[in-house]
Amino acid sequence: MDNNVLTVTELNSRVKLLIDCDPVLSDVCVRGELSNYKIYPSGHHYFTLKDAESSLRCVMFKGSASKLRFRPENGMSVTAFGRVSVYPRDGAYQLYVSDIMPEGAGDLQVAFEQLKTKLEKEGLFDAAHKKPLPRFPGRIAVITSPAGAAVHDMIRILGRRWPMAEVALLPVRVQGAEAPAEIAGAIRYANRHAVGDVIITGRGGGSVEDLWAFNDERVARAIYESELPVISAVGHEPDITISDYVADARASTPSNAAEIAVPDCAEIREELDNLEIRSQQTMRKKLDTLSARLDDMKNRRIMRSPGAYLDVKRLELDRASAGLISAGERQNAARRREYVKLAASLDAMSPLKVLSRGYAFAETGGRVVKSTADVKAGDALDVTVSDGSLGCRVEAVRKRKA
Repeated sequence: MDNNVLTVTELNSRVKLLIDCDPVLSDVCVRGELSNYKIYPSGHHYFTLKDAESSLRCVMFKGSASKLRFRPENGMSVTAFGRVSVYPRDGAYQLYVSDIMPEGAGDLQVAFEQLKTKLEKEGLFDAAHKKPLPRFPGRIAVITSPAGAAVHDMIRILGRRWPMAEVALLPVRVQGAEAPAEIAGAIRYANRHAVGDVIITGRGGGSVEDLWAFNDERVARAIYESELPVISAVGHEPDITISDYVADARASTPSNAAEIAVPDCAEIREELDNLEIRSQQTMRKKLDTLSARLDDMKNRRIMRSPGAYLDVKRLELDRASAGLISAGERQNAARRREYVKLAASLDAMSPLKVLSRGYAFAETGGRVVKSTADVKAGDALDVTVSDGSLGCRVEAVRKRKA
């Protein structure tokens, strides 16, 4: 009996060995709903898969989790791939997950929508941040693979449309794990060293996986932070990437990006020709107008006979002068009459007129005596009459009886 007694560690190890030897449990797919999803500082992911009746503990180590192209969230229906084993310390079995696939849409589509929503909320797609493209760029920085057909198409079209511009190729990988870092680094390099007036970045068509580098957050943020305007040229017309949303302009194809980046010199030449024609027409019209005005001035009387014109102006001046003199005389006469009237009124109100009729007025101490109360017996008075004044003294003060 004692020979069958096992320690807890021995039992857990034996169960682990049995499960690890089961080929079905060593490579299993489990469908369920994510819950209690946590990412620890170590980089390991711990979560639970559950359905209507059961739950299963799961762990996804950092190495496998770093390969995920979307962000797992609680409530998401997924299929988890991995192996079942026992964690001896707890004696509990769990699923060691190597990959997770969202149900319904693929993991790339989920990752695309998640990043799109995140960057849109941060304002990276706002039109207010879009920079205008230069109309006549002197240098164009092209960030793409040097081996693809897209770069040759762009260089050919740029040279045909605007041969004055210099094309600077910054070669990068446009697919694979290293591509996003290279593309983002090239965009920052182009800004730091002012490689061009405008940047074109992109690649030719391919599968979703082939184009995935341009859905990377690092590339999106490098485009957003670029001080140089950026044209995104990824794939074909139906292909939409995160770079297209962030860029200052989106081209349907790399060839279309070259057409957007520079003007067509033939069109500019035609525009200049039209401007020259319009300028000549405007100048001709102006000259015709000035010529007609000159002919009109030559036919005027003053030009044909300046003396006669001056004689007419002299007569007009004489008439105007006579009119002004007559008006001035009439105004002066009216003012003289008004002056005489006002002088007569003033003279009638003058105290001297009153004195000439036998009246007088008395002052004492510089004040006019208006009442018996103003003086007393013995006060000196100055009495003013029509032709002078009299020095008097008050003998008595007699008030008039009421």
